[in-house]
Amino acid sequence: MASVQWRSRGRNYEAELQRCHPEGLPVEFGDYHPLKPIMVTDTKTRRGARKGSTSSSSSSSSSAPVDPLSSMLDGTDPLSMFAATETSAPASHSSSVGDLGRKRRVKEEEALGADFEPWSTKRGEILARFTTTEKLSIVSLTFSDMIASPNPGSSAVSEKVRTRLEELDDLEEGSHRELLNLSQQDYANRIEELNQSLKEAWSSDQKVKALKIVIQCSKLLSDTSVIQFYPSKFVLITDILDTFGRLVYDRIWTMCSDPRPLPDSFTVEDVNDTAKETCLNWFFKIASIRELLPRLYVEANRPQTASRFTSLPSGCRLRQSLPLQGDLNANVFDLLATFRQISGDSVQKQLHLQKVEVPAYLTLYSPAINWILQCVAYRAPEPLLTEMMERCKMMANNALLLNSIMRAFRPEFVATRATDFIGMIKDCDESGFPKHLLYGSLGRSLACADPPESERLTILNEAWKVITKVRNPQDYMNCAEIWVEFTCRHFAKREVNTVLADIIKHMTPDRAFEEAYPQLQSVIRKILTYFHDFSVLFSMERFLPFLDMFQKDSVRVEVCKSIMEVFIKHQLELTRDPVILNAMLHICKTMHDSVNALTLEDEKRSLALLIISFIRMVSFGRDFEQQLSFCVEARATFCNLEPVLVQLIHTVNQLAMETRMVMKGNHSRKTAAFVRACAAYCFITIPSLSSIFSRLHLYLLSGQVALANQCLSQADAFLKAAVSVLPEVPRSISVEGKLRSSESFLLDFINNFLATLLVVPDHPEHGVLYLVRGLLNMVQDYTWEDNSDAKVRVYISALPLLAAMSQETYLYSIPKVDSNETLYGGDPKFVSEINKLCETLIGQILDHLKTLTRDESVRRQSALAFSLFGVLLAHGDLRNNKLSQLSINLWNLSHKHGHCETRISIRTLESIRHQAQRPDMAHLSDTIQRLALQSRT
Repeated sequence: MASVQWRSRGRNYEAELQRCHPEGLPVEFGDYHPLKPIMVTDTKTRRGARKGSTSSSSSSSSSAPVDPLSSMLDGTDPLSMFAATETSAPASHSSSVGDLGRKRRVKEEEALGADFEPWSTKRGEILARFTTTEKLSIVSLTFSDMIASPNPGSSAVSEKVRTRLEELDDLEEGSHRELLNLSQQDYANRIEELNQSLKEAWSSDQKVKALKIVIQCSKLLSDTSVIQFYPSKFVLITDILDTFGRLVYDRIWTMCSDPRPLPDSFTVEDVNDTAKETCLNWFFKIASIRELLPRLYVEANRPQTASRFTSLPSGCRLRQSLPLQGDLNANVFDLLATFRQISGDSVQKQLHLQKVEVPAYLTLYSPAINWILQCVAYRAPEPLLTEMMERCKMMANNALLLNSIMRAFRPEFVATRATDFIGMIKDCDESGFPKHLLYGSLGRSLACADPPESERLTILNEAWKVITKVRNPQDYMNCAEIWVEFTCRHFAKREVNTVLADIIKHMTPDRAFEEAYPQLQSVIRKILTYFHDFSVLFSMERFLPFLDMFQKDSVRVEVCKSIMEVFIKHQLELTRDPVILNAMLHICKTMHDSVNALTLEDEKRSLALLIISFIRMVSFGRDFEQQLSFCVEARATFCNLEPVLVQLIHTVNQLAMETRMVMKGNHSRKTAAFVRACAAYCFITIPSLSSIFSRLHLYLLSGQVALANQCLSQADAFLKAAVSVLPEVPRSISVEGKLRSSESFLLDFINNFLATLLVVPDHPEHGVLYLVRGLLNMVQDYTWEDNSDAKVRVYISALPLLAAMSQETYLYSIPKVDSNETLYGGDPKFVSEINKLCETLIGQILDHLKTLTRDESVRRQSALAFSLFGVLLAHGDLRNNKLSQLSINLWNLSHKHGHCETRISIRTLESIRHQAQRPDMAHLSDTIQRLALQSRT
């Protein structure tokens, strides 16, 4: 076999293409088409039908194909069946307890729109805002002094109620215990434990114990030792009151709805006696609480009594789920009338001991007043809001109320009267409540609604005159952050630039910006929300200096990433604007320079993708030299991010191809020098890549681009460099964090490389087929994996290339590049060299097949023999008896052990029979007679 003489069969590619071209058949639009949408049958289950019985109404014609997914469901959708079962199944008694009460509350809450900020949101804001680092304490008091004994002679108390009240004193008394030195989190955890204890006591039918837990928690509200934390404490403890109120409510409502639910509008006559007695029982229990504070807070769970407690100065309950009704708006002013107590000795002494200033103390009232006013103002008619605003004017210097009104009233109402509110702010006393807080509340409304256009500049000037005088950097930044949005929303870059300059002026001394990174980041986000024209954005003189305040690396990178993301999203056109390019290069360099040895791969990938997106947006049009200069600068700037370097190589190669397209393949001296410069850029850059397969693919790609631009010496250098790198390919590489064999990747690359070599002309100084021989020598010397057939597969892949090289006309060529078909013109010596090389490769393949005789390797032998048979059939001249006999032997060898797939063998035989019908392939008739299928043994 090894002495076989190779001879390639002649190929007429044009004729073969015509023979292989499929015939076009007309398709009528009414016929079924595989891409035509399928109309799915709608199937519904009958009520009361037995399982599997369905009634369906088809929306498709009878000729429509059946949906294979629907057909598997036997006419019923399992999810629909499950839902139907859930709907039809009767609810158990245990799950229905309390459902009626919950459904009523849900119905009430649904009456509110999405524009009403719920208490759950307010709650989170309060807990996040009012914090402390001081140590807290919880006092667990004895229960005996919490409940008053009823008057035995009282006729108003029934015997049953008296018995229940006596149980309060019979309950085992708790011990006097004080938990000291609790952190804020410890305190919250302890309160949550009490909340759980309340639920457990209620579920175990220990209603009296549940009430005592509520009383104990209410007493904690009398402790104001850490006054800055009091609003958060109030929220945590009143959560327990809410839980208690909800449990009592659900219990009574369930009794009211037994045996049938109450109508939406019901009277006392509709309520049964059991529910009435239970409700009265609870009234007496609550009325028996001796201490004032627990009594007030527990009773405040009754909506009818809510308005009686708006005068409480430091802990307003009032957290119903619905907006408040009635004359509560008047009671708000009654509450504020108690502010004169602040100047009293007791309050002033307490503030002095805790070192709390009056302005800071007043902010503790804000959550309660804000919530009350929100409930009052929600969907309230405008005359009512106007009346409240006028009454606020009459209460001179009441900045706290004014602040809450601006926070609670509709933004549209505040915006249309922004000038009036500014006048009211001016009239307020600075010492009582800082004016910058008032302007902050005004700014929040103006960020949601627009004031009259003629007043906007005046409003901004009036607000900023106050803001710029704030000395405390944190207070200044909190207010400036709000008004930046108003400025960006209504003004151009001049005003925004002025605001940025003022922020820089205030935050630079003593590096105050280091404590205000969240607010500064918010300023950037708001600017990016309104300024999408980056030529305008970067023309602001103070924008980049503003970015320089982000000195912390992690924050600085996050800001740069946010700018890049907005740029990528909104910069729809390619740009060459020098202002944009310089600024974006600065931002990208900041991201790039943050990369170090500790940077995670995901972070590197994220940064690289952002920079790559910027590079793709840069275009200098026909000024190709300027584009190349940009790539040179970018290579020096982003040298540590390999994906960016890969993108730059692709960009330069694309630049060379665009130059070729502009010149229509006819390069001038200038453009020829330019494309050679592009090749030099790639040749210099590729070796700096650490990924060996990136280097291999880019060497090959750059060589192909150089060939297309008639840069033969550059193409030769790229391809030789690729061959020289092949021995460095490791046997395993990391793919998505896992080690995988590199063999398949290497074979893919070599096959691509072989396809390129068909059009590469031989170098006049290096002999015939020097690149092919160099590649095959590398394959011969490469250390392949044990028991690997990769080397032989390369040899088999090289045979079609050599056969194509021996043709008079090549399958494909590059315009204006003379391939070997032109250089040698079918010279017999050239063809002889090809044949000798093919014979050598076939000999190597056959020698390898002889080694694959063991049981575990015969399957590999079969696959390789069949592959070589296919190559001989397609590219060899089987009129040569020795070559024909070799092909028959390979066929028999591939089928010897029954490992060749019968289906593929049958199709191969059919193809050979079809080819044998052609006059120039008649010799295959004899060959096919000698090819037989062998059954699996």
